[in-house]
Amino acid sequence: MEEILAGRIPVREALRAGRSLNKVLIATHLEGRVVGEILNLARREGVPVQRVDRSVLDKLAAGNHQGVVALAAAREYADLDDLLSLARQKQEAPFFIILDQVEDPHNLGAILRSAEASGAHGVIIPRRRAVGLTGAVARTAAGALEYVPVARVTNLARTITRLQEEGIWVIGAEGDGEQDAFTADLTIPLALVLGSEGRGLSSLIKARCDFTIKLPLRGRINSLNVAAAATVLMYEVVRQRYWQQG
Repeated sequence: MEEILAGRIPVREALRAGRSLNKVLIATHLEGRVVGEILNLARREGVPVQRVDRSVLDKLAAGNHQGVVALAAAREYADLDDLLSLARQKQEAPFFIILDQVEDPHNLGAILRSAEASGAHGVIIPRRRAVGLTGAVARTAAGALEYVPVARVTNLARTITRLQEEGIWVIGAEGDGEQDAFTADLTIPLALVLGSEGRGLSSLIKARCDFTIKLPLRGRINSLNVAAAATVLMYEVVRQRYWQQG
């Protein structure tokens, strides 16, 4: 589960060591040399910083937190190369899930569980404006976090370019997608990209996709929850790659 680090020096040293941190919380108006170092290190490492009232910190950390608390990831993040290596080791066409600014921990946890069950080789999330591997994510994933590598990247657009250079098709999921998900070829090496709750794919990420797909909706609601859509799409990949081939 998510670990809490309390105190200026422990948090500073965790940042210096490159520890995977989801967020740093600093008491409102707190300043000083060490606090300045923490701010600079967090900026360099891409770790979000939030100013909060001391009462928030009191609830998170017992004892003398010195106005600084960090929330460490429930599990260490993988590198993108780790995900690519896993697909090669299994001698399977790469199958990744990319999440564009998904902020709800329950959605991320559910997606991780579906990714593990469907045999995806990993999940890719951005550092900013997205939920990390928090305790709530780990609880919702219900054990899947131990088996699905998650890469947290600084620049999602550059990561997509890297995947494309590796011969992987990047396919965006959109309500107005260019192809029907059930007729598009999903047996190719691919990375499925799903957008944030309510907003969908950002224009920058959508423009980087090789093409987009959509799920047919026969009811009156015009979209699915991102975790539900992800699960349906992941199992369409499974159907095409394994059941249909068999």
